[in-house]
Amino acid sequence: MTAEELQSGYVFLLDKPLDWTSFQAVNKMKYKLKREFNLPKKFKIGHAGTLDPRATGLLIVCCGKFTKKIPEIQDAPKEYWTEIKIGVQTESYDTEKPEILQQDIAHVTEELITEALEKFVGEIEQKPPVYSAIKIDGQRAYNLARAGEEVEMKSRKTTIFYIKDIKIELPLVSFTVGCSKGTYIRSLAHDIGQELGVGAYLTQLRRTKIGDYSIENATVEFLENEYRFENL
Repeated sequence: MTAEELQSGYVFLLDKPLDWTSFQAVNKMKYKLKREFNLPKKFKIGHAGTLDPRATGLLIVCCGKFTKKIPEIQDAPKEYWTEIKIGVQTESYDTEKPEILQQDIAHVTEELITEALEKFVGEIEQKPPVYSAIKIDGQRAYNLARAGEEVEMKSRKTTIFYIKDIKIELPLVSFTVGCSKGTYIRSLAHDIGQELGVGAYLTQLRRTKIGDYSIENATVEFLENEYRFENL
């Protein structure tokens, strides 16, 4: 691997650890690559699709001339392994905030859960979480929410291509979901809870695919000065 090859274009398939932001992962890569390959200050690098800090899994980082491919990769369908907890909610729709609004789920059957999940396959209207990176009047929604300000999120259309591999061990439900760009799985978890009438939030999220790229080819070794490169 040479500096010239990196600048010509590479894509890194990273397995982002829990509690890392996508921005932190890219900065880590940029620092190490520039140091180890003596790259110029203006070396281009960026990720192709944000993962929340509380999510793990596939994060694609493009560098050099392949940063031009970022929009194309971002537009590709995504796949996630998802775990939700029903009968309780959180303000962030995930584990960032404490549990609230606990409800009895004794009446919730596996059949009811399966039927509820099926209702979300196809084109749906979805509101992003208030604890998201969407900008409102120039400010990130999560900064406004954390400051205690009331945040009104506009709904948007998104598509759920499939929900499969459903496993139910109440109060936890896990499944694999394929979706279009811009889908918030945290919002999906929340909406499933509303459909069931008992609430729900996202407990685990792992991105497994972006287009033809798979988590099976990703690595966390970039944190230990080792990388896996794929020439496109």
